[in-house]
Amino acid sequence: MTPPPASQKASEKASVYQPSQQGLYFPKPPVFQSVEEERLHRKQRLAAVCRVFARYRYEYGFAGHVTVRDPEFPDRFWTNPFAMDFGRVRVSDLLLVDHAGTVLEGNWAVNQAGFVLHSAIHQHHPHVLASCHMHTANGMAWAALGRPLDPITQTAAGFYNDHAVITEQAGAVVVDREAGQAVAAAFGDNKAVIHQNHGLFTVGRESVDEAAWWFIALERACEIQLKAEATGHPLKLISPEAAAHSAKHLATPMAAWLHFQPIYDAVARTEPDLFD
Repeated sequence: MTPPPASQKASEKASVYQPSQQGLYFPKPPVFQSVEEERLHRKQRLAAVCRVFARYRYEYGFAGHVTVRDPEFPDRFWTNPFAMDFGRVRVSDLLLVDHAGTVLEGNWAVNQAGFVLHSAIHQHHPHVLASCHMHTANGMAWAALGRPLDPITQTAAGFYNDHAVITEQAGAVVVDREAGQAVAAAFGDNKAVIHQNHGLFTVGRESVDEAAWWFIALERACEIQLKAEATGHPLKLISPEAAAHSAKHLATPMAAWLHFQPIYDAVARTEPDLFD
Protein backbone atom coordinates (compact mmCIF):
# COMPACT_ATOMS: atom_id res chain seq x y z
CA MET A 1 0.00 0.00 0.00
CA THR A 2 1.31 3.44 -0.91
CA PRO A 3 1.79 5.56 2.23
CA PRO A 4 -0.19 8.82 2.41
CA PRO A 5 1.65 12.03 1.55
CA ALA A 6 3.30 13.99 4.33
CA SER A 7 0.64 16.72 4.10
CA GLN A 8 -2.09 14.16 4.77
CA LYS A 9 -0.16 12.68 7.70
CA ALA A 10 0.21 16.14 9.23
CA SER A 11 -3.50 16.83 8.86
CA GLU A 12 -4.31 13.62 10.74
CA LYS A 13 -2.33 14.70 13.79
CA ALA A 14 -4.32 15.57 16.88
CA SER A 15 -1.89 18.42 17.53
CA VAL A 16 0.87 20.21 15.65
CA TYR A 17 3.09 19.11 18.54
CA GLN A 18 2.46 15.42 18.00
CA PRO A 19 5.80 13.82 17.03
CA SER A 20 6.28 12.13 13.68
CA GLN A 21 8.87 9.81 15.17
CA GLN A 22 7.38 6.51 16.25
CA GLY A 23 7.77 5.05 19.75
CA LEU A 24 7.76 8.32 21.68
CA TYR A 25 5.29 8.96 24.48
CA PHE A 26 2.79 11.68 23.67
CA PRO A 27 -0.19 12.41 25.96
CA LYS A 28 -3.59 11.46 24.60
CA PRO A 29 -7.03 12.13 26.05
CA PRO A 30 -8.50 9.02 27.71
CA VAL A 31 -11.10 6.76 26.16
CA PHE A 32 -13.77 5.57 28.59
CA GLN A 33 -15.39 2.15 28.85
CA SER A 34 -18.40 3.29 30.87
CA VAL A 35 -20.27 6.40 31.91
CA GLU A 36 -19.19 5.77 35.52
CA GLU A 37 -15.56 5.82 34.48
CA GLU A 38 -16.04 9.05 32.57
CA ARG A 39 -17.91 10.65 35.48
CA LEU A 40 -15.11 9.80 37.90
CA HIS A 41 -12.53 11.20 35.49
CA ARG A 42 -14.39 14.50 35.15
CA LYS A 43 -14.78 14.81 38.91
CA GLN A 44 -11.10 14.06 39.49
CA ARG A 45 -10.09 16.71 37.01
CA LEU A 46 -12.50 19.24 38.51
CA ALA A 47 -11.11 18.65 42.01
CA ALA A 48 -7.59 18.98 40.61
CA VAL A 49 -8.48 22.29 38.96
CA CYS A 50 -9.66 23.60 42.33
CA ARG A 51 -6.30 22.64 43.87
CA VAL A 52 -4.40 24.23 40.99
CA PHE A 53 -6.36 27.48 41.25
CA ALA A 54 -5.56 27.58 44.96
CA ARG A 55 -1.87 27.13 44.16
CA TYR A 56 -2.04 29.98 41.68
CA ARG A 57 -3.67 32.19 44.33
CA TYR A 58 -6.83 32.68 42.31
CA GLU A 59 -9.04 32.36 45.39
CA TYR A 60 -10.85 35.41 46.75
CA GLY A 61 -12.90 34.44 49.78
CA PHE A 62 -15.83 32.32 48.68
CA ALA A 63 -15.85 33.75 45.14
CA GLY A 64 -15.12 31.49 42.21
CA HIS A 65 -16.53 28.30 40.74
CA VAL A 66 -15.69 25.51 38.33
CA THR A 67 -18.32 23.30 36.70
CA VAL A 68 -18.48 20.27 34.43
CA ARG A 69 -21.48 18.51 32.92
CA ASP A 70 -22.36 15.04 34.10
CA PRO A 71 -21.72 12.60 31.22
CA GLU A 72 -24.99 10.74 31.79
CA PHE A 73 -27.29 13.62 32.67
CA PRO A 74 -26.22 16.67 30.62
CA ASP A 75 -28.76 18.90 32.40
CA ARG A 76 -26.80 18.41 35.63
CA PHE A 77 -23.34 19.60 36.50
CA TRP A 78 -20.67 19.04 39.14
CA THR A 79 -19.18 21.99 41.00
CA ASN A 80 -17.15 22.95 44.05
CA PRO A 81 -18.86 23.49 47.45
CA PHE A 82 -19.66 27.04 48.52
CA ALA A 83 -17.09 28.62 50.88
CA MET A 84 -14.81 25.57 50.93
CA ASP A 85 -11.11 26.34 50.54
CA PHE A 86 -10.18 25.45 46.97
CA GLY A 87 -6.97 23.98 48.34
CA ARG A 88 -8.82 21.24 50.24
CA VAL A 89 -11.48 20.24 47.70
CA ARG A 90 -11.63 16.46 47.15
CA VAL A 91 -13.57 14.39 44.67
CA SER A 92 -15.95 13.34 47.45
CA ASP A 93 -16.69 17.01 48.26
CA LEU A 94 -18.07 17.90 44.83
CA LEU A 95 -21.73 18.79 44.38
CA LEU A 96 -24.08 17.56 41.68
CA VAL A 97 -26.56 20.33 40.86
CA ASP A 98 -29.49 20.54 38.44
CA HIS A 99 -30.75 23.62 36.61
CA ALA A 100 -33.30 24.26 39.35
CA GLY A 101 -30.42 24.77 41.80
CA THR A 102 -31.13 21.58 43.73
CA VAL A 103 -28.09 19.82 45.16
CA LEU A 104 -28.63 16.18 44.17
CA GLU A 105 -25.37 14.88 45.62
CA GLY A 106 -23.23 16.45 48.32
CA ASN A 107 -23.75 18.08 51.72
CA TRP A 108 -22.59 21.66 51.22
CA ALA A 109 -24.48 24.63 49.81
CA VAL A 110 -23.89 25.74 46.25
CA ASN A 111 -22.63 29.22 45.37
CA GLN A 112 -25.82 31.04 44.31
CA ALA A 113 -24.08 33.45 41.94
CA GLY A 114 -22.04 30.59 40.56
CA PHE A 115 -25.14 28.47 40.05
CA VAL A 116 -27.04 31.24 38.27
CA LEU A 117 -24.22 32.04 35.85
CA HIS A 118 -22.86 28.58 35.17
CA SER A 119 -26.28 26.99 34.91
CA ALA A 120 -27.26 29.60 32.33
CA ILE A 121 -24.03 29.07 30.38
CA HIS A 122 -24.56 25.31 30.28
CA GLN A 123 -28.21 25.73 29.30
CA HIS A 124 -27.57 28.23 26.53
CA HIS A 125 -24.55 26.48 25.06
CA PRO A 126 -24.85 22.69 24.64
CA HIS A 127 -21.30 22.56 23.27
CA VAL A 128 -19.91 23.75 26.63
CA LEU A 129 -18.64 20.86 28.74
CA ALA A 130 -16.94 22.82 31.52
CA SER A 131 -16.63 26.39 32.75
CA CYS A 132 -14.36 28.36 35.08
CA HIS A 133 -14.68 31.71 36.83
CA MET A 134 -12.49 33.21 39.54
CA HIS A 135 -12.01 36.71 40.95
CA THR A 136 -8.37 37.12 39.98
CA ALA A 137 -6.43 40.38 40.38
CA ASN A 138 -5.33 40.79 36.77
CA GLY A 139 -8.64 39.61 35.36
CA MET A 140 -10.64 42.03 37.50
CA ALA A 141 -8.25 44.89 36.71
CA TRP A 142 -8.53 44.32 32.97
CA ALA A 143 -12.32 43.84 33.21
CA ALA A 144 -12.55 47.33 34.69
CA LEU A 145 -11.37 48.71 31.34
CA GLY A 146 -14.21 47.10 29.41
CA ARG A 147 -11.93 46.24 26.48
CA PRO A 148 -11.01 43.05 24.64
CA LEU A 149 -7.39 41.96 24.73
CA ASP A 150 -5.07 42.99 21.91
CA PRO A 151 -2.99 40.35 20.10
CA ILE A 152 0.38 41.38 21.54
CA THR A 153 1.70 37.90 22.40
CA GLN A 154 1.12 34.34 21.27
CA THR A 155 -0.82 33.84 24.51
CA ALA A 156 -3.17 36.70 23.68
CA ALA A 157 -3.36 35.55 20.05
CA GLY A 158 -4.85 32.32 21.36
CA PHE A 159 -8.00 34.34 22.09
CA TYR A 160 -8.00 36.19 18.77
CA ASN A 161 -11.58 36.36 17.49
CA ASP A 162 -12.54 33.93 20.28
CA HIS A 163 -13.25 36.14 23.27
CA ALA A 164 -15.69 38.96 23.98
CA VAL A 165 -16.49 41.69 26.46
CA ILE A 166 -19.88 41.33 28.14
CA THR A 167 -21.46 44.50 29.50
CA GLU A 168 -24.78 43.01 30.64
CA GLN A 169 -25.05 43.20 34.45
CA ALA A 170 -21.58 44.78 34.61
CA GLY A 171 -20.52 45.17 38.23
CA ALA A 172 -23.73 43.71 39.63
CA VAL A 173 -23.70 40.50 41.66
CA VAL A 174 -25.59 38.12 39.41
CA VAL A 175 -27.93 36.16 41.68
CA ASP A 176 -31.12 36.60 39.64
CA ARG A 177 -31.78 33.93 37.02
CA GLU A 178 -32.92 36.37 34.37
CA ALA A 179 -29.68 38.29 34.80
CA GLY A 180 -27.73 35.06 34.45
CA GLN A 181 -29.58 34.28 31.23
CA ALA A 182 -28.62 37.69 29.81
CA VAL A 183 -24.95 37.13 30.53
CA ALA A 184 -25.04 33.61 29.10
CA ALA A 185 -26.76 34.77 25.91
CA ALA A 186 -24.05 37.39 25.40
CA PHE A 187 -21.35 34.72 25.83
CA GLY A 188 -21.89 33.57 22.26
CA ASP A 189 -19.67 30.86 20.82
CA ASN A 190 -16.54 32.27 22.46
CA LYS A 191 -14.26 30.19 24.64
CA ALA A 192 -13.65 33.15 26.95
CA VAL A 193 -15.31 36.36 27.99
CA ILE A 194 -14.34 39.40 30.00
CA HIS A 195 -17.33 40.41 32.11
CA GLN A 196 -16.96 44.14 32.56
CA ASN A 197 -16.30 45.25 36.15
CA HIS A 198 -16.40 41.61 37.24
CA GLY A 199 -13.77 39.26 35.85
CA LEU A 200 -13.01 36.36 33.54
CA PHE A 201 -15.00 33.35 32.38
CA THR A 202 -13.71 30.50 30.24
CA VAL A 203 -15.30 27.36 28.86
CA GLY A 204 -14.05 24.01 27.62
CA ARG A 205 -15.72 22.31 24.70
CA GLU A 206 -14.05 18.94 25.27
CA SER A 207 -12.65 18.77 28.81
CA VAL A 208 -12.32 20.37 32.22
CA ASP A 209 -8.60 20.60 31.50
CA GLU A 210 -9.31 22.80 28.50
CA ALA A 211 -11.49 25.24 30.44
CA ALA A 212 -8.86 25.45 33.19
CA TRP A 213 -6.02 26.16 30.77
CA TRP A 214 -7.99 28.87 28.98
CA PHE A 215 -8.54 30.53 32.34
CA ILE A 216 -4.86 30.34 33.27
CA ALA A 217 -3.86 31.68 29.84
CA LEU A 218 -6.47 34.46 29.90
CA GLU A 219 -5.40 35.62 33.36
CA ARG A 220 -1.78 35.65 32.13
CA ALA A 221 -2.72 37.58 28.99
CA CYS A 222 -4.45 40.22 31.11
CA GLU A 223 -1.38 40.53 33.33
CA ILE A 224 0.92 40.89 30.34
CA GLN A 225 -1.15 43.60 28.67
CA LEU A 226 -1.52 45.54 31.91
CA LYS A 227 2.26 45.48 32.35
CA ALA A 228 2.95 46.33 28.72
CA GLU A 229 0.58 49.31 28.78
CA ALA A 230 2.09 50.49 32.07
CA THR A 231 5.40 51.16 30.26
CA GLY A 232 3.74 53.99 28.37
CA HIS A 233 5.11 52.79 25.04
CA PRO A 234 2.81 52.00 22.10
CA LEU A 235 2.01 48.31 21.77
CA LYS A 236 3.23 46.39 18.74
CA LEU A 237 0.27 44.32 17.62
CA ILE A 238 0.57 40.95 15.92
CA SER A 239 -0.88 41.12 12.43
CA PRO A 240 -4.35 39.63 11.91
CA GLU A 241 -2.84 36.93 9.69
CA ALA A 242 -0.19 35.94 12.24
CA ALA A 243 -2.67 36.09 15.13
CA ALA A 244 -5.07 33.82 13.26
CA HIS A 245 -2.20 31.44 12.44
CA SER A 246 -1.16 31.21 16.10
CA ALA A 247 -4.74 30.72 17.20
CA LYS A 248 -5.20 27.89 14.70
CA HIS A 249 -2.19 25.97 16.01
CA LEU A 250 -1.91 27.01 19.67
CA ALA A 251 -5.51 27.57 20.72
CA THR A 252 -7.33 24.32 19.96
CA PRO A 253 -9.10 22.25 22.61
CA MET A 254 -6.37 19.63 22.23
CA ALA A 255 -3.59 22.19 22.69
CA ALA A 256 -5.28 23.48 25.85
CA TRP A 257 -5.65 19.92 27.14
CA LEU A 258 -1.96 19.28 26.50
CA HIS A 259 -0.92 22.49 28.28
CA PHE A 260 -2.79 21.41 31.39
CA GLN A 261 -1.25 17.92 31.63
CA PRO A 262 2.03 18.87 33.39
CA ILE A 263 0.05 21.09 35.77
CA TYR A 264 -2.31 18.21 36.55
CA ASP A 265 0.61 15.83 36.99
CA ALA A 266 2.25 18.13 39.54
CA VAL A 267 -0.83 18.50 41.73
CA ALA A 268 -1.79 14.80 41.41
CA ARG A 269 1.67 13.69 42.57
CA THR A 270 1.98 16.12 45.47
CA GLU A 271 -1.65 16.23 46.70
CA PRO A 272 -3.04 12.72 46.23
CA ASP A 273 -5.74 13.31 48.86
CA LEU A 274 -7.68 15.24 46.21
CA PHE A 275 -8.77 11.83 44.86
CA ASP A 276 -10.44 10.86 48.17
